[in-house]
Amino acid sequence: MNIYYIDGQFVEDHQAKIPVEDLSVLRGYGVFDFLRTYNGVPFHLDDHLLRLQRSARLIGLQLTHTPAALTEIVRETLARNTHLESNIRIVVTGGMSQDGITPGDSPRLMVMIGPVKPMPEEWYTDGAKVITCHVDRFMPGAKSINYIPAILCQAEARSHQAIEAVYVDRDGYLLEGTTSNLVALRGDTLITPPCNRILPGITRQVVLQLARQEFEVEERQLHKDEIRLLDEAFLTSSVKEVAPVVTIDSMSIGGGEPGSRTLRVMELFREYTAAYRD
Repeated sequence: MNIYYIDGQFVEDHQAKIPVEDLSVLRGYGVFDFLRTYNGVPFHLDDHLLRLQRSARLIGLQLTHTPAALTEIVRETLARNTHLESNIRIVVTGGMSQDGITPGDSPRLMVMIGPVKPMPEEWYTDGAKVITCHVDRFMPGAKSINYIPAILCQAEARSHQAIEAVYVDRDGYLLEGTTSNLVALRGDTLITPPCNRILPGITRQVVLQLARQEFEVEERQLHKDEIRLLDEAFLTSSVKEVAPVVTIDSMSIGGGEPGSRTLRVMELFREYTAAYRD
């Protein structure tokens, strides 16, 4: 059983509900953020809340809770659950609307807690396959609840036995995965699309900071034609952490197995999270 915070109340997950007139239901209007704990501590919670604020501002959604209040609600909701490690989903919906489309002044806040479930071990030992999906995301800097393109691209990825679909824009530039960020390597240089083209992941941010200790980092556009030139690649996300990529579409990366540099980045991240205490 999980305990959620729903619009001012703590309830069991099976009792959680919102009105059907909420703008999240009627119009798909809302934002969210997602993180997990390490050693029971929310991972870079302040950074995730800043991103939540930015997402809300970009779509014109008013937040009625301060960062301090949100932090307290998240910590209190965590304390009411008993998972060894937890996933945390913070959702702010548009709330009620007088005409069914114009946002009101009472957005609805939800904090949903669940246990962390490990990803398949072979993703990390053998590497994973991803595909590309030609989609131009609307307002990529906002982590909105509109995930229709992501759901469709994920379905296509599953049909190809891939774990992720990476968006490609109309000019052929790789952007990000549906629920992850992409990092590629050429030699000792990590290459990742710039923040103004993607939703900047918090795990991505931490990984790049750690990687700069030992590697060059280049934030630039990466064209699909460059895939064949890559030595290694990996995905970053709260759920996947650092996941090696050995196939993109039909092209093998790095000889079809996780590369030494990717393994080193994975090690750096594991060391960081093992010691994480806020």
